[in-house]
Amino acid sequence: MNFEGKNAVFELIGSNKTIEKICIQDKTTDQKLREIVSLAQDKHVKLEFISKQALDKISETGHHQGVIAVATDFVYADLDGVVESKRKEGRRVLLVLLDNVVDPHNLGSIIRVCECAGVTAVVIPKNRSAVVNETVARISAGALAHLPVCKVTNMAQTIKELKAKNIWVYSADMDGTPMYETDLSGDIALIVGSEGFGVSPLIKKESDGVVSIPMFGKVNSLNASISAGIVVYEAVRQQLNKE
Repeated sequence: MNFEGKNAVFELIGSNKTIEKICIQDKTTDQKLREIVSLAQDKHVKLEFISKQALDKISETGHHQGVIAVATDFVYADLDGVVESKRKEGRRVLLVLLDNVVDPHNLGSIIRVCECAGVTAVVIPKNRSAVVNETVARISAGALAHLPVCKVTNMAQTIKELKAKNIWVYSADMDGTPMYETDLSGDIALIVGSEGFGVSPLIKKESDGVVSIPMFGKVNSLNASISAGIVVYEAVRQQLNKE
């Protein structure tokens, strides 16, 4: 798949992902693009200098910013392996599970905020979900190169398996207990739904509880990525206070 944009490509080079080549605008004076060239050369990544018109032709997002990296197809992480690795490090598990998030822009934004917050992994279902593609990579602003994304066949079954591993699972929805009144300081999985439908009834039923974001204005809904960020950082705050 292609990673487009300066931040996405810069972060990709610094990760352990396999890069086939980087196509970069020739005769550029952009400082960030020059930094990408220097870093790619240090990492012995193949560089191709081509015109902006040529980049426009191969761009799938229309927002390449003068650079496109061609990487191996995205490999989803194994959820069990990610959880086990985190516990071996002696660190708390903080997962974000997505239910009915079909907009790739929302998925990219959620990945970005989760990576910034130190989330263990983002988990998406096989069906009824956006998939990791070029748009998600661009919107994540490079976070996709560092944060594991897991894909599961059955989200309800996955929740049961997480609970068996002593991971508390909470759905984030409007009809829940205020998040400030819920203990989110242990090993936690937070479920975020779409703006239009929220978390599905089946998934809510499988959860240990439902947490809500207090609303004080006249608009009673938030973008999925904003909701994810608010709830995730409340969990981070509680975890830090418990250390």
